[in-house]
Amino acid sequence: MTIDETQREIINEFSLLDGDLEMSVLYLMELGQKLSPMKEEDKVEVNSVKGCQSKVWLTAELKQERLHFSADSNTAITKGLVSLLIRVFNGHLPEEILTSELYFMQKIGMDRFIGTQRSNGFAAMIKQMKIYALAFKTKSEIQA
Repeated sequence: MTIDETQREIINEFSLLDGDLEMSVLYLMELGQKLSPMKEEDKVEVNSVKGCQSKVWLTAELKQERLHFSADSNTAITKGLVSLLIRVFNGHLPEEILTSELYFMQKIGMDRFIGTQRSNGFAAMIKQMKIYALAFKTKSEIQA
């Protein structure tokens, strides 16, 4: 599934909630609960996302030229947010992640149910994922 296809799938899921703020937040928290557990040894300062009010840990590894992310957070809503990003980016080539335009947040009205601080943290998560993609892309180009 492409990044755009995954974004459209997320938009469709949230559209079923018909703009209900409480249901959207509950669904977001439910998505976070479904996130694959992160190894405890990866929950260290070097893996924390800077710029998040909540504690967020994020790692990435390259498997068969595709990026795979792992993440966790100490708050349910933030864990739901990072789970959406992992869903969108996981299993894609670094180049795809770097050139992708994320629009699902606006389409689902995410700004209505997360505040400014969380929006800044969400942007920091996206930035960190793209930094990982750039690092892996650069490393593979150097090795080629």
